[in-house]
Amino acid sequence: MSSEKCDKTTECQTCKVAHKCSEEEKEVHARARLKATMDLIKHKFMVLSGKGGVGKSSVAVNLAVTLAQEGFEVGLLDADIHGPNIPKMMGIEEKRIESSPGGLLPIKTESGVKVISVAFMLRHRDDAIIWRGPLKHNLLKKFLGEVVWGALDYLVIDLPPGTGDEALSTAHLIKDVDGAIIVTTPQDVALLDARKSITFLRQIKIPLIGVVENMSGFTCPHCNKEIDIFKLVEVKERLRRWGFPFWEGFLLIPKWLSVQIAAFRL
Repeated sequence: MSSEKCDKTTECQTCKVAHKCSEEEKEVHARARLKATMDLIKHKFMVLSGKGGVGKSSVAVNLAVTLAQEGFEVGLLDADIHGPNIPKMMGIEEKRIESSPGGLLPIKTESGVKVISVAFMLRHRDDAIIWRGPLKHNLLKKFLGEVVWGALDYLVIDLPPGTGDEALSTAHLIKDVDGAIIVTTPQDVALLDARKSITFLRQIKIPLIGVVENMSGFTCPHCNKEIDIFKLVEVKERLRRWGFPFWEGFLLIPKWLSVQIAAFRL
């Protein structure tokens, strides 16, 4: 290994050449590049849930597209490594990631949203990602620091269910997450897991923007009567009893998010 100290503050060409930069220097360069990339993004927030199947990705996609339609520059990061659904929902599942001298290029949709997902890197649609924590952490670090997001108003991060590696890595890597939206359905088990997610946010000191109650009712196309798909649970009252914010009909966003986003009922 070279005894000369690398004087570059971001990833340099010698980082890519064996025996030039030390592992410590490479890590310093990677952190600097990540910070430089994140500094170009005004607001970063996460969409998560305690339980799967509650429509979290649907809320993230609709949120990103709505913001783009309002004229904002928006990125959507699919952080669900084992079950990446964002490309399918955005109609871009056949796309593949390309690289440039500046880094990886996100896929830009017709709505103007820039998307990155591990699904773009799979050879076959049915390939499974069988990874432990460190590999997932490294991929998220690459998605956050080595993707050419450019100057964005908002970066929406769609996380997998639960409070595991992906959520922890995202919070650790970004450091200044503006807040999080939690999606739940009116079920005892979904609310139980949503409560854990809220506790998780409190412990890692990420502000809770609000809770979206999804799939709370279905309007029959024949009689226009609303049908409760799940057992009716008073989500609003329970959350208020626990001291958590909930807004029915609309998710009221703080000043840094200047548009009201409907709480979607699928």
